[in-house]
Amino acid sequence: MTDAYVLLDRDGVINYDSEDYIKSEKEWTPIPRSLEAIALFTQNNYRVIVITNQSGIGRGLYDDVALMEIHNKMHRLTRLKGGEIENIYICPHIPEDDCHCRKPKPGLLNDFAKDKNISLNNIYFIGDKLADIQAAEAAGAKAILVKTGKGQKTLNNNSNISHPIFDNLYDAAKFIIR
Repeated sequence: MTDAYVLLDRDGVINYDSEDYIKSEKEWTPIPRSLEAIALFTQNNYRVIVITNQSGIGRGLYDDVALMEIHNKMHRLTRLKGGEIENIYICPHIPEDDCHCRKPKPGLLNDFAKDKNISLNNIYFIGDKLADIQAAEAAGAKAILVKTGKGQKTLNNNSNISHPIFDNLYDAAKFIIR
């Protein structure tokens, strides 16, 4: 199984989210066991892709260099746990830009599928927001909601979510690799 992929939202799934945005590597803190979850995927031959809205760039709160530093920290700490993130797809736009890539639109997921020339039908996308679930549905991927980040609030406000729901990324990872 060399081409098994799993897609992950970043803020609220891998790291703690903030209403004030994660603007620097100092502010980026992994959620407990999230990096171990990525290591679990890696050790079970899943290739991990991050799919993330980063409107803080479009809002002028941080720049591409700061985002690169944040992602370098995420890569470094993930590798220390034995995991690997193969690629990161970002949307830097604000909602008013009406771009194709900002979740809940499926653009980033479709870009990934096009780059790899694969179908998303059997690929999980794990997120903590309704926009993540909607993007997965629109792209034909399999959605999973985690209760970390905004996940519990998402669940409270959308009791009709019919996709698998887990407390955190680690529990979702155990489910996927079972």
